[in-house]
Amino acid sequence: MKKLALSLLCTISLHTTFAQADKDVTAIRKMLFMQVAEWNKGNIEGYMHGYWESDSLLFIGSKGPRYGYSTTLKRYKEAYPDADHMGKLKTTIVSMDRLSAEYYFIVGKWALERKEGDVDGSFTLLLRKIKGTWVIICDHSS
Repeated sequence: MKKLALSLLCTISLHTTFAQADKDVTAIRKMLFMQVAEWNKGNIEGYMHGYWESDSLLFIGSKGPRYGYSTTLKRYKEAYPDADHMGKLKTTIVSMDRLSAEYYFIVGKWALERKEGDVDGSFTLLLRKIKGTWVIICDHSS
């Protein structure tokens, strides 16, 4: 009887863990989709809603690491001063790995279609669930 109860408890626990992981993946994909939608509207501030609003946010681009939400927002505004420079963003998730209940690691590809020429590259994101919301705490885009 004890083995049956333990087995049932493990099964319920495992099912709950997988169900939560599915909810997390859905929430993360929704956030990333909303970022692309905001970018394609020419709304950098809306795009930034996916990032952690903290001085500890880490963004690594072609000019090396930069820290802070405000610094990252400023960098985006300088690099993409208008909708023509922003172009139309497309992203592809290559992999999503659950590191723990509060961390995900994502690898993906991005592409911008722009009048002055298309550009593309890859990204890695570290996401953390903070106060029930998934946010990007580290972005390495190249």
